[in-house]
Amino acid sequence: MNKIIYPLVASLLLLSGCGDTKPANTKNVHKMFQSVSKEKAVLIQSGKEKQFCIRCGMDLVKFYKTSHASHSEDGETNYQYCSIHCLEDHLGDGVALKNPKVVDVKSLKLISVADATYVVGSKVRGTMTRVSKYAFLNKEDALVFQKENGGKIMDFNGALSKAKEDFEHYNRH
Repeated sequence: MNKIIYPLVASLLLLSGCGDTKPANTKNVHKMFQSVSKEKAVLIQSGKEKQFCIRCGMDLVKFYKTSHASHSEDGETNYQYCSIHCLEDHLGDGVALKNPKVVDVKSLKLISVADATYVVGSKVRGTMTRVSKYAFLNKEDALVFQKENGGKIMDFNGALSKAKEDFEHYNRH
C-alpha cells in the first residue's frame, strides 16, 4: 500500500511548495532552510544517483539539513535519505540498517542518531512531512533553535515515532 500512497504524498508535498524547483539564482526566491551548497553536503552514496534520496528521488543537497544516512546490515551498501520520513519508509519495508546517522543542522556533519537531539514540530518547514524534524549534536543548539522556532525536544526514537505517524495517517484513509 505504501508504494501506491508514497508517490501521491510526494506529489502533494511538491505541490505545496516543499519541492519548489525554481533556480536558486532567481530574484525574490525564498531559500529553503533545508538547503546547502553542494560543497557543504556530505553524500555517502556512490554512482550517478548519489545526490538523490534512495526512496523518493529528492535532491539530497536541496534537503540536506533533514538528511539521514545508513549502511546495509552487511555494510556493502550506503543509503542516504532526504528525511527521517524516507528512512522510516525504508525501515517499514523490513530493511535492516547499521550505524544510522543524521545531519547536525549546526555543523552540517553527519552524526550518530544516538547522539542527536531533535526538535520536532517547529515552524520551520520539514521535508516530506508537515511535522518538521531537525537534529543537533549539541542539546544547547537544539534549545536555541526551539526557542526561535518552537517545537518539542526529542531523541531519535521520539522523532522516528513521529515519522511513523505520517504513514499511520495515510494508511487509515
